[in-house]
Amino acid sequence: MPSPALRLHGIVPPTVTPLTRDGRLDRPSFVRVIEHLIGGGVHGLFVLGSTSEVVFHDAEARKEIIDLAVKTVGGRLPILVGAVDPTTERVIKLGRMAKAAGADGIVVTAPFYARTSQAEIIDHFRYVRDGVDLPVVAYDIPVCVHVKLERATVSAIARERLAVGLKDSSGDEGSFRYAVMEHAANPDFFVMTGAELTADGAMLMGANGIVPGLANVDPHAYVRLYDAARRGDWAAARAAQEHLCRLFEIVRVGLPRTSVGAAGVGGFKTAMQLLGVISENRMAAPQRSLEGEEIARVAAILRETGLARAGNASAA
Repeated sequence: MPSPALRLHGIVPPTVTPLTRDGRLDRPSFVRVIEHLIGGGVHGLFVLGSTSEVVFHDAEARKEIIDLAVKTVGGRLPILVGAVDPTTERVIKLGRMAKAAGADGIVVTAPFYARTSQAEIIDHFRYVRDGVDLPVVAYDIPVCVHVKLERATVSAIARERLAVGLKDSSGDEGSFRYAVMEHAANPDFFVMTGAELTADGAMLMGANGIVPGLANVDPHAYVRLYDAARRGDWAAARAAQEHLCRLFEIVRVGLPRTSVGAAGVGGFKTAMQLLGVISENRMAAPQRSLEGEEIARVAAILRETGLARAGNASAA
């Protein structure tokens, strides 16, 4: 059966999941994250993605996150939910949980841990499409699942309507170009980039939108970039992109004391804490949170990029 329809465009941030000091969902902070993003003009939300630390949350925690997101959004924007798990049957269960909570679509990676072939990956998407009555968005993120959705696989997923769109976080710009060409051949199949530093280039290629973790910190700049690209003002799009490149330096502050993932999401969380959006910058265990001089450096980058005045973002 064909996947239900969903046409997505614009800026769809993968939301951070703020945590309390004991590692539970910080509900008031999560509500502020959602309102911060909606107030920034975004076009949809993606909860339980990589930026959400999805694999660190068990089924009970995921349900709490989805339920609160759906309740807070209240139908103002479409909500995508990451149904991210190593095996097909577990993905289907997560997808059905998202459906019951009121999500508008699910985001699905290739299976991981077990090493599957491209043909088996296509079967995986077919089983999920048939097992969950929600639109499926394919998520190409080989850095996490250790397998690339090859060009022929994306084409099969699009043409067999196993998914309604693609979020490409592969870092393979040539592959992304072919995916955009697939959208041209199949207009109902949207293509969005997760590349935060080259989003203006992706829009020039013909991307339908951007799924940037950095938008948790500065959603307005990504919306400016998208709007400028849509009207063909590439100078304005470039200016917004270059501002975001400077801001993106927050993701390197924690290295090498932390892992790459903890440095990235930890940089987002630290900036959001300094800006008053969330209460703690805690990362899910065993990831390390930013601290001390790292927090001070993030505060300095916020001031340097104009997001905070001196005194409004401090290490205190």
